[in-house]
Amino acid sequence: MQSASDRQEYPAHWEADVVLRDGGTARIRPITVDDADRLVSFYEQVSDESKYYRFFAPYPRLSAKDVHRFTHHDFVDRVGLAATIGGEFIATVRYDRIGPNGMPASVPADEAEVAFLVQDAHQGRGVASALLEHIGAVARERGIRRFAAEVLPANNKMIKVFTDAGYTQKRSFEDGVVRLEFDLEPTERSLAVQYAREQRAEGRSVQRLLMPGSVAVVGVGRTPGGVGRSILANLREAGYTGRLHAVNRAFEADVTELDGVPAHRSVTEIEGPVDLAVVAVPADHVPQVVAECGEHGVQGLVVISAGYAESGPDGRERQRELVRQARSYGMRIIGPNAFGVINTSADIRLNASLAPEMPRPGRIGLFAQSGAIGIALLSRLHRRGGGVTGVTGVSTFVSSGNRADVSGNDVLQYWYEDPDTDVALMYLESIGNPRKFTRLARRTAAAKPLVVVQGAAPQGHAVRATRLPHATVSALLRQAGVIRVDTITELVDAGLLLARQPLPAGPRVAILGNSESLGVLTYDQCLAAGLRPHRPLDLTTAASAEDFRAALARSLADDTCDAVVVTAIPAIGEGSPDDAELARALRSAAAAVPGKPVLVVHVELGGLAEALSAAASTAPQPDTRVPLPPGRGDDTQGSSTAGDAPAPTGPGTTHPSAPPAGTAPSGIAPAPAEASAPTESPAPADAPEGTHLIPAYPAAERAVRALSEAVRYAQWRREAADPGKVPEYDDIDVKGAARKIDALLARGQGLTLSTEDTCELLGRYGVHVRRALPAPTPEDAADAARALGYPVALKATAPHLRHRADLGGVRLDLADEEQLRRAYAELTDLFGKPEELRPVVQGMAPRGVDTVVRAVIDPAAGAVLSFGLAGAASQLLGDMAHRLIPVTDRDATSLVRSIRTAPLLFGWRGSTPVDTPALEELLLRVSRLVDDHPEVVAVTLEPVVVAPHGLSVLGASVRLAPPPARDDLGPRTLPAY
Repeated sequence: MQSASDRQEYPAHWEADVVLRDGGTARIRPITVDDADRLVSFYEQVSDESKYYRFFAPYPRLSAKDVHRFTHHDFVDRVGLAATIGGEFIATVRYDRIGPNGMPASVPADEAEVAFLVQDAHQGRGVASALLEHIGAVARERGIRRFAAEVLPANNKMIKVFTDAGYTQKRSFEDGVVRLEFDLEPTERSLAVQYAREQRAEGRSVQRLLMPGSVAVVGVGRTPGGVGRSILANLREAGYTGRLHAVNRAFEADVTELDGVPAHRSVTEIEGPVDLAVVAVPADHVPQVVAECGEHGVQGLVVISAGYAESGPDGRERQRELVRQARSYGMRIIGPNAFGVINTSADIRLNASLAPEMPRPGRIGLFAQSGAIGIALLSRLHRRGGGVTGVTGVSTFVSSGNRADVSGNDVLQYWYEDPDTDVALMYLESIGNPRKFTRLARRTAAAKPLVVVQGAAPQGHAVRATRLPHATVSALLRQAGVIRVDTITELVDAGLLLARQPLPAGPRVAILGNSESLGVLTYDQCLAAGLRPHRPLDLTTAASAEDFRAALARSLADDTCDAVVVTAIPAIGEGSPDDAELARALRSAAAAVPGKPVLVVHVELGGLAEALSAAASTAPQPDTRVPLPPGRGDDTQGSSTAGDAPAPTGPGTTHPSAPPAGTAPSGIAPAPAEASAPTESPAPADAPEGTHLIPAYPAAERAVRALSEAVRYAQWRREAADPGKVPEYDDIDVKGAARKIDALLARGQGLTLSTEDTCELLGRYGVHVRRALPAPTPEDAADAARALGYPVALKATAPHLRHRADLGGVRLDLADEEQLRRAYAELTDLFGKPEELRPVVQGMAPRGVDTVVRAVIDPAAGAVLSFGLAGAASQLLGDMAHRLIPVTDRDATSLVRSIRTAPLLFGWRGSTPVDTPALEELLLRVSRLVDDHPEVVAVTLEPVVVAPHGLSVLGASVRLAPPPARDDLGPRTLPAY
């Protein structure tokens, strides 16, 4: 809590950019003495009715005294925040701390009156709701626990803002005024309201970029070639349904049209609104373009231009300024250094990208930060030859480039409610807000599959470093329902299966085909992937299409089968089915039992792959346009050679029709036919409408890998329907722990607690550490043993010996003083003087299995709870399991069973099973401690001896640090720039 001595300091961490309900942005910041003119101008634009609702009387103008009062704050007892666009106020909120009598007060009074005023032109955009979240967070930071507001009964909009916020509140009516009082402590409902508003706002902000009614391409060259001219051509040839404009300030005054598109020298010259501007000019000309777009009311930008953070420190600062400038006008940005965006909806047909071909419409959403990877993904989903079979199409595609503003989190928010997207595929080079991503992924995955491959973060992406191993991060993403794969080949393989087939009900797999060896290979791959395959059914190479149909129909009708893999090799001889005939037979059988997935493993059967897709041809048509140059960018806008000078190049700036050499991810070996756009045979005309397309794969391991991911995801979906709960424990003392933490942190910014403080803090959460007494001399050891009672253990706690029983620094089951003194002498003889060993004496715990429990706040992943067995073997093998905090009872149960050495807890080889319910309760209590108190940044319990009845915590350490000013539970905010 801030003291009087520093209450005049400007709280810069309260500044935030927010997304409003309609998808636009605004900046929230504290009001200062320099805002007098802005406040007066703002008030003059507010209607008389809104003024009346604010002051309960006609109040046409602010007096000098009012202006002084509303701009002079101490940022403790009196705080004012403003929402701004373009530097001008559009709304204000303030609180004044009051005492029990309703009069102005100071700390420690914990109630405040709050009041809002929103400019009429911006009412209905969710500005007041966003301000309430932020002023509430500020008040909690300043020790205020409750807000009171007085509202006229006719002011329904403001009453709704308060009542919809989700806080616990009381409502009364007195003297013609509605009085609302509500606690500021976040509740489950208030957080749900906040997240729902966040989803709608951020989803809407992406929708505005993907569904624009009008597009301006800024930087269109006067001669063919160049990025701007090519993007304009891509938009035209895709059949964009909205209004299209070409912009270049180097156009001559008499140029009014280019390629049939209205031409303008500036965005400001365009009559009517512009929803989206695609910017393809050199980086030093971008600020002027952004300013013109902002003045014209453009809603969003796709910045193709390179020369930003990917180019070094100067470019990074240029990128920060770009985001600040765009947000000041309420605009969001995709890019810079972006490849572009695509929306295949028949109502939009938007190809504002460097892709020369519009992908086939479909149900897969694609997000890629890398332009080169975006090219590869679009190519693999667009073509029909060279690997994966028949391709389902794309709903939307976003390549974010440097991800300066719009990120994968925002696109997830859009896809969550997008009716045209059934499967989300993401190539992420970095995750800017991992905690938020995990939260959004969990919600999205509960509704539709989310497949992610994560590459290394290139220069230009500000990424929080993680201390967790790669395997741990993957496990945490899987916990959130993410289907985590390693290559874009696996990304596409899994995406095609999930987009085309139902989820399997279990891991039981039937295998049938006309090759015994291919069937056995598939069987072995299923076993290796953890599936439960049936013995392969060999139909022999003489099998007809009818034989395949009948065998598949029998397998699908088998209640012991959850999925079917069909293996097929080319058959030679009279009566052998051709590709189209076999495809019809398989589709016919699959259509009869549509609830089970079917996959095909084929060997060099391009015709079968095409036939199985049962889709219209998606082969690219010959491109008659002039190819793009290898550079990125178009005109210098204003130079005498406009249209000839390319903008600075950056990553992913090669010709968009093929990835540059060396950029293809592992696992993608382009076939010779891929060097040019492949042709394909038309699909069978008799494909039934709405039939699930059957995906086919060129190798058994690819099909089985995709199927195993679908099995795991389906199991996660079933479990996610009942995620469990975070239990309440009556003996947890949350307030007492908070007081203890505040007192400890008053000593310094970050500290590792002493043994005594550790035991006290853990004890407030029902975690009791077995007492250990220091033994600097043999006599002290004997006294400690008498106090604790024999038998005892003697341990060396020096850092190099702690938890290393294998080095001989521990003596157990010492029954009397003689044994204790002998053990003490042995330790000092072996390892040195007592002051070097730091010996302690501890009462013996019941025998059991030694385990380790850890919780840590990772800068990238957030709060993570870890569990494993103690000992060198587990450490060497990295046999630890992890869950995100807060942990539910189901999470704790699965955590204990997730390690490879878990059988040791459950009676392996005739041993006595240990008390795993007690262990799960311990995990839940540690999770609660870290979740309730963000100041607790690390907890280690080692060893925890789990006996057949109960457990004993023999060692513990806790580290504290001041909590962050804002976290994922705080008010909505965009990443700071």
